Amino acid sequence: MNVEAIKSIYFFEMARTRRTLLQSVVSPVISTSLYFIVFGAAIGSRIQEVEGVSYGAFITPGLIMLTLLGQCISNGSFGIYFPKFTGTIYEVLSAPVAMSEILLGYVGAAATKGLMIGVIILLTANIFVDVRIEHPVMMVLFFLLTAITFSLFGFMIGIWATNFEQLNLIPMLVVPPLTFLGGSFYSISMLPPFWQAVSHFNPVLYLVSGFRWSFFGIADVNPLVSLAMISIFLAICLGTLGWIFKTGYRLRS
Repeated sequence: MNVEAIKSIYFFEMARTRRTLLQSVVSPVISTSLYFIVFGAAIGSRIQEVEGVSYGAFITPGLIMLTLLGQCISNGSFGIYFPKFTGTIYEVLSAPVAMSEILLGYVGAAATKGLMIGVIILLTANIFVDVRIEHPVMMVLFFLLTAITFSLFGFMIGIWATNFEQLNLIPMLVVPPLTFLGGSFYSISMLPPFWQAVSHFNPVLYLVSGFRWSFFGIADVNPLVSLAMISIFLAICLGTLGWIFKTGYRLRS
């Protein structure tokens, strides 16, 4: 394995974060803080507790997941799209670097950025609410699997996209509604039976539910089912990327 190639790609992508610190780190942290202020003050005053947990603390895992998904997808997609856009992708493809090494560099950097912002938001949340973590090992596992999986998903979007509109289509128009409707700000047990059944078709529900369980021991879905769902999606992403690298789909054209 060409470790130097992986490090070069990884640190190049991480350097882009340092150059755009305001947009990459400060902006999502401020946005999430506003969620705490608005939802905690406006809704938290009306909903004191959800399943024995204060409302402000209850929404913390959902807010972290909302930001983590968006950041990982955006970082993963932009990382590979810009080399395609500028034409420098051919330099990477012609270099003695395996596709797996390219993937490790780009996806590793995207996942690292997402995890960094997620940790910052978790620390910021303690300013507003009292957050406890009952299952820290499972929390880290869900954190890592989600970051890696959606960085891979973002990488796929970056390869598929042929313009900036397509690049932003899923992160801006698909992921936020799924996250908001996936139990980030409420428990689906609060919904009528029909909408509870519909919610189970939302894949983000399993991510938020499993992540929340690792914090407070409460979940809308069995945490093992949540873990299985994220593992299946990870396998699908890896399989799809394997096919893309094998066929050169939108990489060599």
